[in-house]
Amino acid sequence: MVAEREEVQLTEKREDVQYHKQRKRNEMEIVFDAVSCNESFARVAVAAFITHLNPTLEELADIKTAVSEAVTNAIIHGYEDETKQVELTCDQNGQQLVVTVEDHGVGIEDLEQALQPFFTTKPELERSGMGFSFMEAFMDEVQVESVPGKGTTVWMKKTTGGEKKEAVWTTQSH
Repeated sequence: MVAEREEVQLTEKREDVQYHKQRKRNEMEIVFDAVSCNESFARVAVAAFITHLNPTLEELADIKTAVSEAVTNAIIHGYEDETKQVELTCDQNGQQLVVTVEDHGVGIEDLEQALQPFFTTKPELERSGMGFSFMEAFMDEVQVESVPGKGTTVWMKKTTGGEKKEAVWTTQSH
């Protein structure tokens, strides 16, 4: 009887550990039209996705701003007057969030130049050229990959509930 009770307790403990492991990981994917009204939708969707992490108001504002910049870049620069799709994914593991924004548009010819503060290809639209700089400032890590004629992918990583790490840039252009 004691052995059976110990086995039941061990099984319950294993199930509890498995339950907590599963809760620490979550992901979502949203595909939406590359139209400006969907920028706010993307911000709100990511904010709702991470609420269970109980981020600070500053962390939440940082993430929403970075997502807004990445999605706006995809809409404004990715398709040049065409309405196609933007893919937004969120992968949460523990307190770490990775947000990916991807378009299959024109790509970026000179990625190094595009990452420079104040550079914009659309000054007539009153674009400030600070999108990538804001992403870098508000997220812990930013990676950008772009292939001219194929599109651009922006990966942004943020750990909530901890000290801000020094931002890291990684770029790749083909």
